[in-house]
Amino acid sequence: MIYIVEDDKNISEIESFSLKNSGYDVAVYETAKEFQQALKERLPSLVLLDIMLPDASGLDVVAGLRTNPVTKNMPVILVTAKTTEIDKVRGLDVGADDYITKPFGVMELISRVKALLRRSGEARDEKYISIGRITLDMGRHAVYADNCLCELTHKEYELLKMLMQRAGIVTSREDILNHVWGTDFQGESRTLDMHIKTLRQKLGRAGAMIKTVRNVGYFLDNMTE
Repeated sequence: MIYIVEDDKNISEIESFSLKNSGYDVAVYETAKEFQQALKERLPSLVLLDIMLPDASGLDVVAGLRTNPVTKNMPVILVTAKTTEIDKVRGLDVGADDYITKPFGVMELISRVKALLRRSGEARDEKYISIGRITLDMGRHAVYADNCLCELTHKEYELLKMLMQRAGIVTSREDILNHVWGTDFQGESRTLDMHIKTLRQKLGRAGAMIKTVRNVGYFLDNMTE
């Protein structure tokens, strides 16, 4: 998913049409506020961000993304009508990964998007798992729900990690217990139910993504928004 943050409908339509024709899923937002709200629902693979939004500066938006542990590595391309060198330097200094100036060619846009997605994919090296409202940072052993840090126990973290790695796939209670607690676990299966309950509570609204399949097991609903 690529987010376009642009208040000029002519520009956003060109960007959206070009990206969709290249096989990308796209969502368009006209203000920084709409964009920030969308981030709580789903993290994009890349953001095309206008530098001059009606309610904020694109530079300030980028700076905010870089201070948030959930979005600090999110690929961002600034789209700007400003062409002076100092404007470009400021954009890169606050944390933008690339920039493109208006007017731009469709082929240049697609080329820059593909290049940045390729670089960012290599840089992440599977250190993050982001599904819906939840992001799991394996490097820091941290979990964020709706951009807020969740204080999980080791077992809760491992349980969530397993569900996220198998998102959309129902995993039996036995498999979960063997994977998270070990094959020699002798405790009550009720232990799993209690951990699921606590995990849902700690994840807040995102906890609804963990679904129960009666008499079978659990799964993380990767279609939940």
